[in-house]
Amino acid sequence: FREPLEGRTYKTAFPVKLTHEQKSSLRAIVEMLDKPDINPRAILLYGVTGSGKTEVYLDSVQHCLEQGKKALVLVPEIALTPQTIERFASRFPGEIAVMHSGLSLGERFDQWWKIRGGEYGVVIGSRGAVFAPQPDLGLVVIDEEHEWTYKQNESNPKYHARDVSMQLAGITRAAVILGSASPDIESYLRARRERYRFAKLTERFLPEARLQHSEAMGDLASVKVVDMREELRKGNRDIFSDSLHSAIAETITRGEQIILFLNRRGTSSFSQCRSCGHVLQCRSCDIALTYHNVDQRLACHYCGRRRRLFSECPSCKSASLGKYGIGTQAVTDRIRELFPEVNVIRWDRDAATNTAQYENILKTFRSGSSQILVGTQLIAKGHHLPGVTLVGVVSADTGLGIPDFRAGERAFQVLCQVAGRAGRGEYPGRVIIQTYQPDHYAIIAAAKQDYLSFFETELSYRRVYAYPPYSKLIRLVYQHTNKVIAEQEAKNLSATILNQQSRWGLSDTDVIGPTPAFPSRVRGSYRWQIILRGPNPRSLLDKAYFTVNNEGKGKMPRGWFIDIDPVSFN
Repeated sequence: FREPLEGRTYKTAFPVKLTHEQKSSLRAIVEMLDKPDINPRAILLYGVTGSGKTEVYLDSVQHCLEQGKKALVLVPEIALTPQTIERFASRFPGEIAVMHSGLSLGERFDQWWKIRGGEYGVVIGSRGAVFAPQPDLGLVVIDEEHEWTYKQNESNPKYHARDVSMQLAGITRAAVILGSASPDIESYLRARRERYRFAKLTERFLPEARLQHSEAMGDLASVKVVDMREELRKGNRDIFSDSLHSAIAETITRGEQIILFLNRRGTSSFSQCRSCGHVLQCRSCDIALTYHNVDQRLACHYCGRRRRLFSECPSCKSASLGKYGIGTQAVTDRIRELFPEVNVIRWDRDAATNTAQYENILKTFRSGSSQILVGTQLIAKGHHLPGVTLVGVVSADTGLGIPDFRAGERAFQVLCQVAGRAGRGEYPGRVIIQTYQPDHYAIIAAAKQDYLSFFETELSYRRVYAYPPYSKLIRLVYQHTNKVIAEQEAKNLSATILNQQSRWGLSDTDVIGPTPAFPSRVRGSYRWQIILRGPNPRSLLDKAYFTVNNEGKGKMPRGWFIDIDPVSFN
């Protein structure tokens, strides 16, 4: 059998002494494991970053294994599996199986059969691992449960690993732990309504050396918000504010580590002609090409098309093409200019494309060989990096302008997560957030690391505009290589839906669209969408424009894709 962990050794770890809050959380989970007949079968474990949620997971899994049951542990990204495997393999040697798309077909085949044969006590993987044939399932752990990557968007079936886990729990009577420092709005509301059990960890789980000179055990990193508009008024046009520049220099001098976060790849996010205003776009997608100085190429981050730099504007033939916006490559280059003596590494999907490269980057940074890590959201998700005392958010505005009702929630979550990387070790941490929107409610709440205030504000907006959790959504997307056909087909289906709505009196469902999707063209196909919003939009969809085959089953016209409970509109 091919074994993904073959040849790897992990230092044996033993249970640590839990805090009062951790013990309380563990007792609630143990009760679910010991009493499979009680409901609900899920618990939301809300804990601030660095509060020791993983220790609760480990002790819960241990209790599950002692009962003769098996466990499943899900993480939102393949990049997180090496760290998670290390933690669990240290506690449960020889009991760990791995399931994710980064494995070869042969490795996945062999792991599937060995899991089915009951050879592993714990299966660790990304969202697809939820379908691992783990017998005698007793516990499912979903770490960072708020992450949108748990939803399969690219292909059918479009499932959410959290929803599948709940169905598994209903069938097997397994317990489900949903862990997060910034829970999904809908998950937190379910916990409030007692559809989930609830446990919280409000204090950081700090090392003994830190506790000796810490004022309070629950010390989170201090956060400062820098208004970049004021920086411009002062004449500072650099990508770093004076505050962040000074903090980087001080941290380097002390020999401590730094994370610089920007959720945008490349060097310049778009290129524009200064004469006619033309923006260089991908030939297959309605998206601007991103400049990458590493290989001197323009790249589309949707279809992957790459091309050489233009010597002149394709529209007006002018030679005055300018590059605008910044990405992680630009941040890395600027740091090397300002601090040439410092070793900087970059972690994004251009710098690392497989688990071996992920592990190598983490190993290099944890060893102290590199002092600064620059990256996208990959660096924000659950990594334990005790040497980091400064986190700099180069631009907190990235993503806030996306046409999606969850844009504010996503921004808050990623800011909380990346801020949580600072101060997890012996020394306190600090975070500097740069933004042009310091008054945005998501940024204000993230700076205070106050989930409850964000929850109340976001929930009030959702209530006013009737978005989930106060409604359900169905997204219908049509794709065609012909622009006119795509638009006309979307209008035809919309007209049919509206006719059926009037005919059946289903006025409680809103029909939004048809409108061009975002982006409106991807990989050569034009995209139009219709959103159904209401308490039960499925009832309207069932009565809408369906063709009936010989078996009497309904199916959508060819070219349409249906997404129930979409996590994103883009």
